[in-house]
Amino acid sequence: MQIHVVQKGQTLYRISQEYGLPVDTIAAANEIDPSQTLVIGQALVIPIVGSYYWVRPGESLYQIARKLGVDLQTLISVNGLRPNQSLSAGFRLYIPPFPRTQAEVNAYLEPRGSSVSQTLINSAKEAAPHLTYLAPFSFRIQRDGTLHAPPLDDLHAITAQQGVTLMMVVTNLEHDQFSAELGHIILTDQTVQNRLLDTIKSTAKQYGFRDIHFDIEHLHPSDREAYNAFLRKAAAQIHQEGYLMSTALAPKTSAAQAGEWYTAHDYKAHGEIADFVVIMTYEWGFSGGPPMAVSPIGPVRKVLEYALTEMPSSKIMMGQNLYGYDWTLPYVKGGPFAKAVSPQAAIALARRFNAQILYDQTAQAPHFNYWDDAGKEHTVWFEDARSIQAKFNLLKELNLRGISYWKLGLSFPQNWLLIDNNFNVVKR
Repeated sequence: MQIHVVQKGQTLYRISQEYGLPVDTIAAANEIDPSQTLVIGQALVIPIVGSYYWVRPGESLYQIARKLGVDLQTLISVNGLRPNQSLSAGFRLYIPPFPRTQAEVNAYLEPRGSSVSQTLINSAKEAAPHLTYLAPFSFRIQRDGTLHAPPLDDLHAITAQQGVTLMMVVTNLEHDQFSAELGHIILTDQTVQNRLLDTIKSTAKQYGFRDIHFDIEHLHPSDREAYNAFLRKAAAQIHQEGYLMSTALAPKTSAAQAGEWYTAHDYKAHGEIADFVVIMTYEWGFSGGPPMAVSPIGPVRKVLEYALTEMPSSKIMMGQNLYGYDWTLPYVKGGPFAKAVSPQAAIALARRFNAQILYDQTAQAPHFNYWDDAGKEHTVWFEDARSIQAKFNLLKELNLRGISYWKLGLSFPQNWLLIDNNFNVVKR
């Protein structure tokens, strides 16, 4: 699989000639209209086996092999070269595909209202072949220990057809906000707690859930040990039923990190109790904050490297956003919130307003600025094939269990192609 970044003057036809593929094949892979112009800086996925590398001035075969992590003799052999052959700048080398590694993949899905929208149904069908888990968000805990279920419609049939495990997401959401008060009741009132666990088990059996996923957030810091005790109790009962138990964790960089989003999330305890955890490594750039990458790779790495000091890599799923944000400038704290955009929508914006897409090498994320029809400046940070591949490389480097997406419903076709190129997705 090749990632090609569009340069000035390039057309889809010229790119198709460069790679020896039909225009329609590249257009279909990237879900783009071949009649539309490309955007300078736009990343395209080229669906070929392996990839190509164009030699830069002064580079030797040895340097290229080391840079790309390819065996030198393999590079020489597949390209029909001599061991000490000098290469001219611009010479094209074929790079054979790297072996795929195993990974688990989860995706949350958040239906609104009384039914699952057709958009979400279609998104679930598209993603299911590439998923280990599908996680409808969410079963909301009530103060009496019962649950308010989200609409599920035919999600069970979709997952069953593709061998996907349904993940039952249990949250302390009240009025669309995580409630510390509700969390405290759950964690300290044994009667409510027992009713909750009985309800979870009966609901899982009713709907065919095979993983119980606790996303309990914004807790009182003083409830840390109570949360740990609850998870131990829950795990014993859930495992007895033959189900997995997982948790969602805020992105911490040390055990001492304090605050209502962090203190009560004890990485070491979760690593001991849960079968696996989803670490929410995104939202550095968020709708109410200043413009920046949603999941810059440096901060993501720091969180994951800390997590590895508290639990085995085989229990860690890296969180990943399937969206970006469009901020109106100048940014004012408390001012207009940024709007969420899909990668496809971001590219359409850049095309409409004739903006060039840039790539921040430090954050490993694409971005661009544009002026809207009202004369207001905007900045957009989003995800593309390059930023996702950078996260996949980090996942493989750290030997993590897998990746978890928030959330389905925002179009990003390249992501699923790159999953197939990098991983053998585990089915449970």
